Amino acid sequence: MINSLDMKSILLDAAQNGAYFFADSDADALVTTAEQLKFYVADISLDGANDKVELMERLAEGLHIPSWFGGNWDGLADVLRDLSWLPANDGVLIVLRNASGLRDAEPEEFNTLLDVANEAAFIWSDDGKPFWVLLPMPEDELPDVDE
Repeated sequence: MINSLDMKSILLDAAQNGAYFFADSDADALVTTAEQLKFYVADISLDGANDKVELMERLAEGLHIPSWFGGNWDGLADVLRDLSWLPANDGVLIVLRNASGLRDAEPEEFNTLLDVANEAAFIWSDDGKPFWVLLPMPEDELPDVDE
């Protein structure tokens, strides 16, 4: 379990932006901390989203993506780099819960999701704005650090 002060320090450090796996047990505390920091928080369940189409629909709904979103990887990359339609915020936290089904059913799509999220995070890092995509998972499903 990460303590509250560490969570704030971590989330505010835009140099560390990216997509990360976290223990389920830390997810709610991270969401609460991000809300306290006045981040825009999108807490999205991917339960049952086992393909790209359903993933894109969940992301569009959870992030309130404008109707011009094309529902493809290029479109997702574009919207994650823009986010101008979101209310003013001091950072962005996107929590993708229950991502195991997508990871298991469509590993290539899952890896593309991580790539797109990390690319957007690096761009926001250059602007000094915190941008996080967290994938909480049960402890026994977390990837090894060496992977």
